[in-house]
Amino acid sequence: MDILPDNKTQIVEDNHQYYVSRFYGPGETRTKELWVDVAEANRSQVKIHGILSNTHRQASRVILSFDFPFYGHHLRQITIATGGFIFTGDVIHHMLTATQYIAPLMANFNPSYSRNSTVKYFDNGTVFVVQWDKVYLQGKEDIGSFTFQAALHSDGRIVFGYKEIPMSVQEISATQHPVKAGLSDAFMLLNSSPVVPESRRRTIYEYHRVELDTSKVASVSAVEFTPLPTCLQHQSCDACMTSERTFNCSWCHVLQRCSSGFDRYREEWLSHGCGQESDERTCEDWADTESEYSPTPNSPFTSFEDVTTSSLFIGSLTTEDDTKLNQYSGGDGVSNDLPMKTAGTPIHTGTIVGIVLAVLLIAAITLTVIYISSHPTSNGYMLLFQQRPHHWPAMKFRNHSNHTTYSEVEPAGHEKEGFVEAEQC
Repeated sequence: MDILPDNKTQIVEDNHQYYVSRFYGPGETRTKELWVDVAEANRSQVKIHGILSNTHRQASRVILSFDFPFYGHHLRQITIATGGFIFTGDVIHHMLTATQYIAPLMANFNPSYSRNSTVKYFDNGTVFVVQWDKVYLQGKEDIGSFTFQAALHSDGRIVFGYKEIPMSVQEISATQHPVKAGLSDAFMLLNSSPVVPESRRRTIYEYHRVELDTSKVASVSAVEFTPLPTCLQHQSCDACMTSERTFNCSWCHVLQRCSSGFDRYREEWLSHGCGQESDERTCEDWADTESEYSPTPNSPFTSFEDVTTSSLFIGSLTTEDDTKLNQYSGGDGVSNDLPMKTAGTPIHTGTIVGIVLAVLLIAAITLTVIYISSHPTSNGYMLLFQQRPHHWPAMKFRNHSNHTTYSEVEPAGHEKEGFVEAEQC
């Protein structure tokens, strides 16, 4: 709790791990300072969105003039929705209201009700402001209009400004549309369907959420979110491993990235085996091996040092291309013909037994794979499924039958994909 020196008013401050929020009431001087007066801004920098201002449950993407840091990720594109929130995800889907949002006041607003209702935005290069101006709740138009805004500052600060809130937010019905205020971010994992391997399904995991106390949302009030340092800001191994944060930061040598493993790069973090790197290795160890280790982007963990083969086994499976390669081998290399033909001595019985066992083993593995692939409900298939690097056993799924559907206006050709939302991490 902080005390303002001028009027002795208490300011509520909360630490949300990724952000610190400060709530300012109607009597605070800071409340007026945080409100961006769009009417007095340069008219060339203010745009009234014609479609959003005349529709209900619509969303439209807008490009920012600067990189906005959100949960440590830099955004250049956001999606404005008529329902009083900003969607921050990269892929537009039907669950806009569920995760990845900046919501000063998410509710069932209908800007098409009145000619005076508008959704406008302002961008001067250092701050991007979205203002829902004189909008009405669907079915509750007699209560009056709402005017509020969300300001995204280039330094990562987020400000919710409330000018006109004609009723208690806690009394707004959430039957037809979610009602909430706060922030949320999530990461997505791309999974293949067990039944149809060619199909792709994205699973969205919400790893953090800030829920504001809506009883404090009132006319002439404001909330300021100040971002806290995250692992992603560290650009070197030393800075990553020595950071004194609430996060468990780890350094991934392959990606040259510092992360807690819980951010929008989660899938890349897992696919490159970053979570499996030894915790005992120090930055000095990575520096010693950096000159010897040069991974390729497509196959970061390919190593030919572990590949051991038997020249006799290769000779028995020689193809035309293999023969052309083998004929240039010298010394102890593989010859064009089998040793049985060139040496003139019989092959040892143990070698023959080894060949037979190897062939039988390969045949058994092949039959097992064919059986598992054709029986997706078998125990063997489920065991393999659980060992996939993208599997997240701790997640529980929710029923999404009540999610509000939004339509995107002015689509840019992005395909709508199927999503499954997971519980908050």
